[in-house]
Amino acid sequence: MIPDNIHKQLLDSLKTGVLLLDSDLRLKYINMGAEQLLAISDSKANNQFIGELLLDAEEEIREIRMALERGISVTRRRAELHLKHKRSILVDYTINPYEADGDVSALVELNSLEHAQRINQEEILSAARATTQELVRGLAHEIKNPLGGIRGAAQLLASEIDETELHDYTQVIIDEADRLHNLVDRLVGAKHTLAFTDTNIHEVLERVKSLAEADSASNNIHIIADYDPSIPTLRGDGEHLIQAMLNLVRNAMQSINSVEPRVGNGRILLRTRVARNISISAAFYRIALKVDVTDNGPGVPPHMLSTIFYPMISGRAEGTGLGLPITHSIINQHGGMIECKSKPGDTIFSVVLPLTVTQADGK
Repeated sequence: MIPDNIHKQLLDSLKTGVLLLDSDLRLKYINMGAEQLLAISDSKANNQFIGELLLDAEEEIREIRMALERGISVTRRRAELHLKHKRSILVDYTINPYEADGDVSALVELNSLEHAQRINQEEILSAARATTQELVRGLAHEIKNPLGGIRGAAQLLASEIDETELHDYTQVIIDEADRLHNLVDRLVGAKHTLAFTDTNIHEVLERVKSLAEADSASNNIHIIADYDPSIPTLRGDGEHLIQAMLNLVRNAMQSINSVEPRVGNGRILLRTRVARNISISAAFYRIALKVDVTDNGPGVPPHMLSTIFYPMISGRAEGTGLGLPITHSIINQHGGMIECKSKPGDTIFSVVLPLTVTQADGK
C-alpha cells in the first residue's frame, strides 16, 4: 500500500527514514528521510528486494521475516547497514508489522546515529565557540587599550625627532601596533551586520576560484569546479561567503604545500549539490545547499579534528588559527553548519546552508 498524497507529505517531513515492505520483502515506498540515508530515490527503490539494497543483510532480513511471522516489533541498536558503492550507515532501526486490507507489510524506521552525532557535535561547537568568543572579546578590550597608547606615544615621538633612522624605528612600532590591532579585530570577528541578498553560490565560488588561482601558492595545484546548475539562489552575504569559502580553499592550498616531498598533482575540488531533509542545530530543512571543498593534501591530524574551528588552533607553525573560526562564524551567521572529514590524501570540508523553498520547489 502506497501512502496517499497527504500521508506522503507527512512522512516526507519526518527526520526518520521510513520503509514499507510487502510480505515478500520488496520495497513499496520509502520517504525522503530514507532516500537521503540510503542514497536512492523512491522510484528506483520501488519493488526492489531489500537484499538488493542492503548488502550482506542476512541478519536484518531474518529479523524482518521474524517480525512478520510473529506479529511483533523488533528493535536493533547501532546496526551497521552496508549499501552499494562501499557505503555504510550506522542506525537504530525498528521493524513493525503493518496490516491493511488483509495484506501484511513491514514498516521499518531508520534513525541515523551519524546524523544525531553531527547535530550534537555542531551544538557543542557552537556553545564552545560562544564561550570562547566572550573570553576573546574581553581579552581584545584589554589588549587594544594599551595598543592605542603605544601607537599614540610612537606618533608623538616621531613628531619630536629629526633623524631618519629613528623615524624608521617609530614607524616599525606604529606598523606593528596596527598589525596587532587588526589581528585582535579578526579574533573578535566581523563588526558589521551581514547584508543578506539573493546570492548565487556559483558566482561566489567562481570568484573564490579566480582569487585562489591568482595566488602563487596555487602553483602546481589544479582547482576543479563540479557544480549542480539547478541549485537556486540563497539568502546570503556574498562578500562574507567569498571570505568564508576562500579561507577553506587557502587552507587546502596550505595543506597541500605543507609537506616535503610536495604532493604530486595537487588537487582541490569545489563541489555543489542539493541536500534534502537536513537538520542544522534545532532547525529542520527540506532542502539545503551543500558545498564540499576537497583536497588531496596530507590531511588534518586526528587529534585536531574536534578543535580546528576554535580560535588560535593551527596545525602549522606559521598559522594564526583564525581562518577556520572566521569561516565557522560566517556560516553560522547564515544559519548553516560546517564539518570536516579527513584522512591522508582526502580531506573534505562540507558547508551546508539552508535554501528557501517555494511551493513549486517543494512539490
